[in-house]
Amino acid sequence: MGVVGIIGGSGLTRLNNLQIRNRRVVRTPFGEASGPLTFGDLGGQEVVFLARHGYGHTIPPHRVNYRANIWALHHVGVTHVIAVAAVGGISAAMQSGVICVPDQLIDYTSGRPGTFFEGGESMVVHIDFSEPYCGRIRERLLEGAKVSDVGVIDGATYAATQGPRLETIAEIRRIEKDGGDIVGMTGAPEAVLAREIGLCYAPVSLVVNPAAGKSSEPITMEAIDAVMHEGMERVRAILASTVPLLADCPQCDCGVSVGPEALKHLHSRRK
Repeated sequence: MGVVGIIGGSGLTRLNNLQIRNRRVVRTPFGEASGPLTFGDLGGQEVVFLARHGYGHTIPPHRVNYRANIWALHHVGVTHVIAVAAVGGISAAMQSGVICVPDQLIDYTSGRPGTFFEGGESMVVHIDFSEPYCGRIRERLLEGAKVSDVGVIDGATYAATQGPRLETIAEIRRIEKDGGDIVGMTGAPEAVLAREIGLCYAPVSLVVNPAAGKSSEPITMEAIDAVMHEGMERVRAILASTVPLLADCPQCDCGVSVGPEALKHLHSRRK
C-alpha cells in the first residue's frame, strides 16, 4: 500500500488520531499547486492533504490548477485519492445534509486544461473512463461510513459545471434530464487527470443546498455554511474510519487503460 491523498478543504486535517508531520511545497511542470501538501499519519497509514481552493479558500473552482494538484500528489507517492466536495442536490434523495459516494460523472466544464497528454507524446493516448471512480475506494468509503455510524447514499451521478456562479433553473432541469443527481464545480477534470496518471480516485460529496429550482427558498451562503459546518463533521468521521481501511487496499487497474509505455513517456517528459 502506498500513500492516501485527501483533496478538499483545509478543515479536513482536523481528524481524530491524525498526527501532522510537516508541510511541503511541491513544484510541478504545470505550475503551482493550490498550496503546500500536508503530510501526516492516521491509524498507521501515511496521508497527504491538499486544500483544493488554497488554505485561505481564495482559488475559485475554474482557476484551480488541477493538473498541478494531481501531479504533486502523484510525485510524492500518493496512490489512492479521496476527493471531498460540497455539492447541490438535484434528485429527490439528495436533500441538504445528505452525504453520498458518487459512481458516475458528467462534465459540463469548458476551457479547463483537462489532460496531461497534450500532444507530442509517442502516441495518441485514449483512456477508458466508463467507470470514472475507483470501485475499491468507494467500497471502503461505504464501509468507513458504516463503521462511523454515518448514513450515506451509495451511488450518484455528479454533474461538474464551470462556476463560479451557481446554475440557472433551466440548467438544472437539463442536468436532471441528463441523469445528474448532484451538481458541483470541482469534479472535472480532477477525476480525469487522476485516471490518466494512474491514481485510484473516488469522491465523497456533501449536499449543502438544493440546486436551483429545487426549493422555494433562495440559495444563500449563510444557509450553505450552516449545513457545511455540521456535515463536514460527519465527513471527517468517515475519513477517519476509511483511511486505515485503505492500508490493505492494493493499487488496482484504474490506470491500466493508459498503458505503461504512455505513462513512462509522460513521466520522462515532465520531470
